[in-house]
Amino acid sequence: MKDIPNISFESQDDLNDFEILKISEIFERVSKNPDHDPCKPHRINFFALLIITEGSGTHQVDLGLYSVKKGSLLKIAKNQIHAFQENLNYNGYLVIFTEDFAVKRFSRSTLDYTTHLYNYYLSTPLIENEKYGASFLTEISDELNTVSHVQKEIIAKLLEVFLLRLEQQNHKLVSLKSKPVHLTIFNQFKSSVENFYTQTRNVKDYAEKLQISPKHLNNIVRQITHNSAKSFIDHYVILEAKRTILLNNYSIKEVAFSLGFDELTNFTKFFKKHTAVSPKEFKSSL
Repeated sequence: MKDIPNISFESQDDLNDFEILKISEIFERVSKNPDHDPCKPHRINFFALLIITEGSGTHQVDLGLYSVKKGSLLKIAKNQIHAFQENLNYNGYLVIFTEDFAVKRFSRSTLDYTTHLYNYYLSTPLIENEKYGASFLTEISDELNTVSHVQKEIIAKLLEVFLLRLEQQNHKLVSLKSKPVHLTIFNQFKSSVENFYTQTRNVKDYAEKLQISPKHLNNIVRQITHNSAKSFIDHYVILEAKRTILLNNYSIKEVAFSLGFDELTNFTKFFKKHTAVSPKEFKSSL
């Protein structure tokens, strides 16, 4: 069976948790150490910004194929799956940074806005006609020529400002109207679902992890996403199911077990309830 590769952050400079790569550099690195194919779907354990500086083409993020061109920017969140197209017809840069980098160097408010920006439940990964990428790349490239403690702080601040500008450009998110404490709880809930969805799909279990009542959790999730907490959990399980069916050579039974279902029939009923087709029909349509 061929699993989706999980790609960890591996910087080749002194920053350790932040890096900017030309797209051509990515393919050069992989050719020297072929641990994965950038043109095949792979899951990242860091955050990324793909900035297109010339040309046009497509890029896959999760189950979506996005058309990109000069001025396009794609947000790829931690734990998302993406892939470059074969025979690239565009150039640009991939800005990557870890969660630790953000936590250590960003202000609390910026962390909240960054969470909004990367919340793929609330906004598309694609930002078109992005206005700040060119100046950001110029400024940060100058700082990367010599790395010191001061440079690291400057780089962090440049990235922080850039992300805030992107969030400002992407300002239509519903969650901006929510209370900060509710956003924190929602983000903790989202993270818990991503980590424990194979173990439980019960709202009560997640509420207990957050030490709040199921009703309070449901109210917060509905406020931010306009859907119930249970719908959020089920939506994520369906997303993972589709990812697994699409990107692995698993049988439907193996998919079911990998997602925490004890019986194939239960998984089939669950999948069909939420998609109107069976897992087998979904796989056949690909």
